[in-house]
Amino acid sequence: MPIRSIIQDMKGEINNISRRGGDGKLGHFHGLASRSLRGVQDGSAVVYLEDGLKQSFWAQMPQELLREVLLRIEASENVWPLRKNAVACAGVCRSWRQLMKEIVKTPEISGKLTFPISVKQPGARESLLKCFIKRNRSNQTYHLYLSLTQALAEDGKFLLAARKCRRPTYTDYIISLHADDISRGTSTYIGKLRSNFLGTKFTIYDGQPPHAGAKFTKSRSTRLVGLKKISPRIPAGNYPVAHISYELNVLGSRGPRRMQCIMDGIPASAIENGGEAPTQTEFLPTNIDFFPSLPFFRSKSTRLENFLSVPSADQKDGALVLKNKAPRWHEQLQCWCLNFHGRVTVASVKNFQLVASPENRMAGQEHETVILQFGKVGKDVFTMDYQYPISAFQAFAICLSSFDTKIACE
Repeated sequence: MPIRSIIQDMKGEINNISRRGGDGKLGHFHGLASRSLRGVQDGSAVVYLEDGLKQSFWAQMPQELLREVLLRIEASENVWPLRKNAVACAGVCRSWRQLMKEIVKTPEISGKLTFPISVKQPGARESLLKCFIKRNRSNQTYHLYLSLTQALAEDGKFLLAARKCRRPTYTDYIISLHADDISRGTSTYIGKLRSNFLGTKFTIYDGQPPHAGAKFTKSRSTRLVGLKKISPRIPAGNYPVAHISYELNVLGSRGPRRMQCIMDGIPASAIENGGEAPTQTEFLPTNIDFFPSLPFFRSKSTRLENFLSVPSADQKDGALVLKNKAPRWHEQLQCWCLNFHGRVTVASVKNFQLVASPENRMAGQEHETVILQFGKVGKDVFTMDYQYPISAFQAFAICLSSFDTKIACE
């Protein structure tokens, strides 16, 4: 049978299984991390789905032929929405899942965001991954999308969502894998950004340990989890991964902001040739027994061993420090300017570019490599481009800090 016919038949089988499983779980980018989680609660949908997968003809394919088919699918469908077929293939059965996890490379190597865990992994080394953020003022939510076209913020694939929560002495930005269900009491919660009262200092917290030796910070919510006053499924971790600070602007609102980011979990050597940043390989639920059928969760005995791939920053040299690139004063335009290479079209005090601080750069390196840039293109639309060694989650959280009101800076 020709390879083309095999691929077409296989796609039809996958679509049939996806429809039987309900709500398109296998064909959606976040179906594996959000909708499947909700489907496990009653158990019926997932059990039926598993039975269908076990009986599937494609689960019995010879490994050599299967690898060839999956390699062709992964190589031929580089962008979304066609990229969803790679995710669907990984959800067919265990053998397919293991092969796809070997074939699909991390964003660092491939420059592609495929599985939900991709948003927690460092971006591409050689180029910026282009994304955009849409702000909803009415409900104080922010949605991050992966750009699918060259146009600014016209079409995108949903990646992350955040919701602003004001407190008497601080502000929290809850970050979730789900576009609508954004709260800390859900299984799709992956982290948060917390500000001080003045909006000048921020801390990014990961819901799971981002690297070996990560320090856990207790909070009121985690104490409640320990007392079992709320569901044990809630990801209770608070692991600081970055600290952001904005310096006092003596020129007031007329001058540009000055910001600094200390990336606790990323060593300064990560930006050097051959340097490595921590790379998470899978999500770990707080109670693995509650998710017996969730794809990409390995067995209890192996999931912790393969979760972290590099040592912590504490075991290496100092942490990576990022600072905003200083803008230049344009005499004709009478404003501060930065070269965003067409990715920013509206002047705003929120616009910035982050580069490694001079002490983190290699000796003799004159060019400042932009690791993260953020800028306004519409009333409530902003572009966000990032690259190695930070992840989409970290970049999104840093950009959220720019939205917050800064009493002492402006």
